[in-house]
Amino acid sequence: MTATLLAPPDEIIHLSGISWQTYETLLEELCDRRLRLTYNRGSLEIMAPSPEHELSKTVMGRFVETLAEETNLPIYPLGSTTLKRPELSGAEPDECFYIHQIGAVRGKKRLDLTKDPAPDLVIEIDVTNTSPNPLQVYVDLGVAEVWIYNGVALVIQTLQNSTYITTKTSQFFPNLPIPEIADFLQQAQTKDYLELVRAFRSWVRRKMAE
Repeated sequence: MTATLLAPPDEIIHLSGISWQTYETLLEELCDRRLRLTYNRGSLEIMAPSPEHELSKTVMGRFVETLAEETNLPIYPLGSTTLKRPELSGAEPDECFYIHQIGAVRGKKRLDLTKDPAPDLVIEIDVTNTSPNPLQVYVDLGVAEVWIYNGVALVIQTLQNSTYITTKTSQFFPNLPIPEIADFLQQAQTKDYLELVRAFRSWVRRKMAE
């Protein structure tokens, strides 16, 4: 199969009636292209991330690592690893982290979510603006918690009884006001990256001392 997709930044293509085999073939054919593929029950989304998206993704990943450092919480970051539950759903999250399930996946070169646990935490940037039901794929994959940043707010979604519930606190960082991180993310395009990380670390330490 030869595929040529020219997508400017922020362009999103939605396709329906797509077989799992077609999705798998596209993953293989497009592996060297800067495109994200999300598959859910026959629907396929292809997105070309913008610089703004990639900056927010990188900064948010660094913030999670900083939170883990400051709270002494072990994490196992797997970035945008392709997560698949065959014939049902597949996704490449902006960032993903194993926390409670590290021992089950550490060192593995391939993940099989029919046997291996899903990441505990997934980060998604702008996901609410791309799909009519953006969280269903993570319900199918069994991700315990998803943080969604839409450019304005950071929302925590916790999986309960096969449904995501919006919560104000994270099960992994229960003593920190995670939604307030949006204030730092909004500064990412105007503030020096490392200066922003240092300011965020100071905020975390201040909040932990309260």
